[in-house]
Amino acid sequence: MDNIELKARQDLAAAYRLADYFGFSEGIDNHLSLSLPNQDDKYLLIPYGLHWSEVTASSLLVVNGEGEKISGEGYAEPTAFLIHGAVHRANNKNKCVMHTHMESALAITMLEKGRLLMADQNACRFYNNISYLDEYEGLVLNKHTAKPIGDSMIEADILFLANHGIIVTGNSVYEAWESLYYLEKACRAQILAMSTGKQIKSINGQIAKKVADQVKAEASGESANSFRHFEALKRLLVNSGHEEFLD
Repeated sequence: MDNIELKARQDLAAAYRLADYFGFSEGIDNHLSLSLPNQDDKYLLIPYGLHWSEVTASSLLVVNGEGEKISGEGYAEPTAFLIHGAVHRANNKNKCVMHTHMESALAITMLEKGRLLMADQNACRFYNNISYLDEYEGLVLNKHTAKPIGDSMIEADILFLANHGIIVTGNSVYEAWESLYYLEKACRAQILAMSTGKQIKSINGQIAKKVADQVKAEASGESANSFRHFEALKRLLVNSGHEEFLD
């Protein structure tokens, strides 16, 4: 294993642990996946049955685009990669794919044609970058039901799945994590505002676009806020005694 792959494994393992730390996980279900750098049709994925709080760099499986295990210890659940494979294949930009049922975002998907409102600064970062599938089709158990999900993420980086959860993508683990983190913050604020029963004050579309453009302008490379944020959170794991994600 070269240093590039090791770094990719450590970042994805950290993302799993951080998702659990922030309450984004759901038992042993859902997945975060990552295209292996410089390797076509190879992806990192958690073995089924491993809790997100247990993930280490070395515990991650390598699977192909069909979700079939190439290497690693543990069980590659046959349907685990259906959603992720469809999204990875939809566009090369989708190098990291995170699918969760985190509670506030899930609550939005449970509303009739639920939408993330452009009503706070965190929401504005996603302006014009969200797709919605408004009909729940049941468990995704075949490529036919996975295809609309992939098609919805050809351009958009965020997808709300009616009655199901959300998917975020990024060109790196830290970019995808930044979206996951702030998406849940925005959804949580919206649910709280809705609970007051008062009218929500939306942000003008021109201003929302300005915020999204400002965020996008600093979204790549090691000078990006998202990179610095993720590195700080990895230090949080290490400083709290959870450095085993590095192994």
